[in-house]
Amino acid sequence: MKGYSIGVVGATGLVGRTILKLLEEYQINVDNLKLFASDKSKGKRIKLFGKYYYVETLYEGCFKGLDFVLFSTGAKISKIWAPKVVKEGGYVIDNSSCFRMKRNCALIVPEINLNDYKTKCKIIANPNCSTIQCVLIVKTLDDLFQVKRINYTTYQSVSGSGQKGIIELKRCLNHKNHCFYPYDISKTVIPEIDEFLINGYTKEEMKMVEETRKILHKKNLKISATCVRVPIESCHGVVVRCELVNEYSDQVFRNKLETLENIIVLDDPVNHIYPTSVIAKGNDNIYVGRIRKDLSCKNGVLLFVTSDNIRKGAASNAVQILKGIINNIN
Repeated sequence: MKGYSIGVVGATGLVGRTILKLLEEYQINVDNLKLFASDKSKGKRIKLFGKYYYVETLYEGCFKGLDFVLFSTGAKISKIWAPKVVKEGGYVIDNSSCFRMKRNCALIVPEINLNDYKTKCKIIANPNCSTIQCVLIVKTLDDLFQVKRINYTTYQSVSGSGQKGIIELKRCLNHKNHCFYPYDISKTVIPEIDEFLINGYTKEEMKMVEETRKILHKKNLKISATCVRVPIESCHGVVVRCELVNEYSDQVFRNKLETLENIIVLDDPVNHIYPTSVIAKGNDNIYVGRIRKDLSCKNGVLLFVTSDNIRKGAASNAVQILKGIINNIN
């Protein structure tokens, strides 16, 4: 099988380091690897595939000869540098929000819509971490019963803010003053993720609304979201409430979930068995539990979903997109 030339931008960050780990774990056939990061990381040595690679900074022409470049940086960097990859003939898989809602860029969760990349430009967007872990479950409900309306309530770990969020939690737990979040995250949950918009929602909440519609190809689907930061280091939990067009069958839904790869049903509440961050940490599974009928509407279901936001919510989804495209090319 052909080997590929791959670049990783933001290689020393929280998600970037996980991407490198997963390139090995997913056995991506890499002939050439280039690692990029900020000035402070220039010259760092990282071992991968039994070899040492040195971290570079971005420069004009640095993407020449690369087949794929995975970006794990902010939207400002992606906006400037991702088009340069395409100009050199490569594919971009971008973790930022920069290209997610661009009409000519595919927004992909591989289990659902990998083939969207074939009809769009060569910049592929990785969805928001909370969207990724929810949309697979929503797609299953939609296939079975047709989803009419969705409400998300998230409980998002501090690693969703990157290394700065983790440092802030540790700082607060050590009784030092908060300086990153608006309140001491060790003492409260914070119902604010990203900036507030004119409609009263945050950018994070509207990302979940708009991205779900785009991934499912349902631009008029009714969706609302409330996103909350919680004082744990990693893994996000989300309450998903779906109102359905057709009558909900608990057994049909559970039977279908049991057939899906990397979807794990943990739902024995009497024995305290349900998804938790402890269970989800460090793997690519999406855990589903607390499955029950919604008593507030005729055809509705409530459930709780947990996943590792750094792996499946970011790095793993990006590498799975990469692997999917490589398999299609071959």
